[in-house]
Amino acid sequence: MGAKTLFEKIWDSHFVTEIDGEHLVYVARLFIHEGSRHSFSMLRDSNIKPYRIEQIIGFADHYMPTETTVGGVNGVKDPEIRGMLELMEKNTSEFGIRYFGFQDPDQGILHVTPPEQGISQPGMVICGADSHTSTHGAFGSLAFGIGASEAGHIMATQCIWQQRPSTLRINIDGSLPFGVYAKDIILGLIAKFGVGLGVGTAIEFSGSCINNLSMEERMTVCNMTIEAAGRMGMIAPDNTTYEYMEGRPYIPKGTLWDNAIDYWRTLPTDNGAIFDDEKDLNIDDLVPMVTWGTNPGMVVPITGSVPSPDEVYDENQRNEYIKALDYMDLKPDMGIEGIKIDRVFIGSCTNSRIEDLRVAAEVAAKGQAQVQTWVVPGSKSIKRQAEKEGLDKIFLKAGFQWREPGCSLCTALNGDLLNDGERCASTSNRNFVGRQGPNGKTHLVSPAMAAAAAIKGSLTDVRKLG
Repeated sequence: MGAKTLFEKIWDSHFVTEIDGEHLVYVARLFIHEGSRHSFSMLRDSNIKPYRIEQIIGFADHYMPTETTVGGVNGVKDPEIRGMLELMEKNTSEFGIRYFGFQDPDQGILHVTPPEQGISQPGMVICGADSHTSTHGAFGSLAFGIGASEAGHIMATQCIWQQRPSTLRINIDGSLPFGVYAKDIILGLIAKFGVGLGVGTAIEFSGSCINNLSMEERMTVCNMTIEAAGRMGMIAPDNTTYEYMEGRPYIPKGTLWDNAIDYWRTLPTDNGAIFDDEKDLNIDDLVPMVTWGTNPGMVVPITGSVPSPDEVYDENQRNEYIKALDYMDLKPDMGIEGIKIDRVFIGSCTNSRIEDLRVAAEVAAKGQAQVQTWVVPGSKSIKRQAEKEGLDKIFLKAGFQWREPGCSLCTALNGDLLNDGERCASTSNRNFVGRQGPNGKTHLVSPAMAAAAAIKGSLTDVRKLG
C-alpha cells in the first residue's frame, strides 16, 4: 500500500464513495453552537431526525454573556441574544442532543470544551459550525469548519461531501526563546509565508519544536491554521497527547483505552510518505509578534516598526497596506513598541486555556492595569481551575476584570464590544476591520504580551519585564 501521511490514513478510513471528484466522508463528531439554528430548520423541513444523536454535541459560546450569568438565560437583557440562547436550548432538547449550555457546569467554547472533556480524539473526522474547528487537529484528527447547510446534512446522514485537499507539511524546529509562545509561532509562520500559505490544504505540523509543545500550545497553533488559509491543521498524536487525554470523561476506559492507544499509534505519518508541498521554519531566533494591520499576515516583531507601502512591490498588496494604515491610524516606520492602546482582551478559542491564564497572571502580577482589561476563561472548568490556583485574585489585584466563559470580544456577538474606534491588544485570532466592534483596531498578541500591554498601557516587549 505504500507509506501514508496522517491525513491519508484518516481520510481513507472515513471515505464512503466518490462522485464527480467529490468524496463522501463519514464524520465522527459534529460540533454546533447557537448559530446552527438553520441546520435544525433543515431537519424539520425534511421531517428528518439526526442519524446519530450521540455524535452531535452542542455548545453555548458565541452569544454567552460574560459579565454575569445570574438569572440564567432569562436574565440576559438583550432580547436578540437571549433569543439565540433560548432557541439553542429548545433545538437541542427537542432532538435529544447533548448540550453544554448556559447552566451546564462544563459550558464553554466549542473548541475548548471538547478537548478538555475528551470528546476530541485522534483518528477522527471532526466538523464544527465554526472555522476554527481546526483546533481539534492538535489531537491527530482531521477537523474543519462547515456552514449551516453542511451541518444539517451531517445531522441527517453523519456524512459530508468534500473535495479531497492537497497536503502540506510544515516542519517547525528549534526551541521557544524566553518570552515567546505558541501564538508567536503561528504568527511568525504567517509573517514568513503569508496568509495564503496553505490555501485549501491539509497542513501537518511537525518538527522538534512541535514535538516539545504541550497540548494546549499545539491547539493554539492548529487553531490559527485558518489564518494561514489552511483547510485543516493537524499534529500527529504521541505520548504528550495520550497523557493529556487519559481519564477525561469521554475517553475510553480500561481495555478500550488500551485498544484505542494501539490504534492511535498507527496514525503518525510513515517514513517516506510524500506531501504535495513542504515548508520549514526555525524558531530559535523568534521574538514576540504583534499584528499592525487588518489581517493576520500584517504582523511584525515587537522590536520592529510599521512597514511602509513603498516597500511592497505588488500593487494590490500596496493598496491593502495603505487602507490598513489608514484604518489602524498608524504611520509607516512607527515603532510597534509604545503604541498606546485603550483595551486588552485575554480570551478566545485561541488563548483562553489554563496555561494561557497562568502566563498572563504571571505578567499581571508585575503591575497594575492602565487600561480596561478583560480576562475571559474558555470554559467553566477552566474558570474553576484558575480560581483554585488563585489566578483570579492575581488578576483582580492587578485591576483586570475576571469574567464568565464565552467567545466574548473575539466574535463580539454577545454584546461585548469595543467602543467606537478603540485600540485593543487581543489574544484572539482575527484582526479584521470591525471584528471586535465598530472601527475597532485590533493587535493580535500572545497572552503574555496582552498582559504586558495592560500594565503598561501600550504595546510592550514582555521580555523587558523579566
